Amino acid sequence: MDLHLTGKVALVTGASRGIGLAIARALAEEGALVVAGSLRGSPELDLLAERWRLHPVRVDLSTDTGPAALVAEAIESYDHLDILVNNVGAVRPRPDGYLSITDEQWAETFTLNFFAAVRTMRAALPHLVNRSRSSIVTVSSVNAFLPDPVVGDYSAAKGALTNLCKGLSKEFGSRGVRVNTVSPGPVETDLWLGRDGVAATLARTHGTQPEDIQAGAAAQSVTGRFTQPDEVADLVLLLASDRTPNVTGADFVIDGGLVTTI
Repeated sequence: MDLHLTGKVALVTGASRGIGLAIARALAEEGALVVAGSLRGSPELDLLAERWRLHPVRVDLSTDTGPAALVAEAIESYDHLDILVNNVGAVRPRPDGYLSITDEQWAETFTLNFFAAVRTMRAALPHLVNRSRSSIVTVSSVNAFLPDPVVGDYSAAKGALTNLCKGLSKEFGSRGVRVNTVSPGPVETDLWLGRDGVAATLARTHGTQPEDIQAGAAAQSVTGRFTQPDEVADLVLLLASDRTPNVTGADFVIDGGLVTTI
């Protein structure tokens, strides 16, 4: 299927690894002109820049000015913007529960998982509405509607993010901007499986091994495995493309059947 992405200008946040890297790679391979924002970059992202029309930008999206600076870099490089993918985010397990989460930790969680997207979309939308068709795809989480006390602040931030995107789809749909969200369950990335990821953190708390935590999480899904980053990327690209012109305000779950509610 031709996704008609050749020559489209796409901005991806949190693009140095994991889901963001997979999305940036997939967009570049489809012929899009990619601006890839990340805090520190990565060798993998640099390699993509050598092979494809991909422009890495190092930016701190947790600051008040970082998101607007990233959008400005995209416009300076390519004059316009067709696609925005909000992917940046992070999670810190709170094994001691709600009462252990400080105001500072709440603020840190919402800054990266909610306000980074708020600020990026605020800077990008004036450019997106100038295109005949444009798209925002935001990577949320099943925790937006599947609250987990171990990641209570993260769940709340993702819930707010999904709600905001639904509202924006109503406000900007008549102006040619489609806004959708993708909600993954556990994905095989450093967020879950890294040295300081969810599995390792919970394993230290419970006196077990990260592999045991991973296996237990995978067993909760129908497929019995984690989602691969490329699988999330494929879904994001379809939503970003003009092959789904009447899809907006929707959330797409990719969790191997973890969520069983209708």
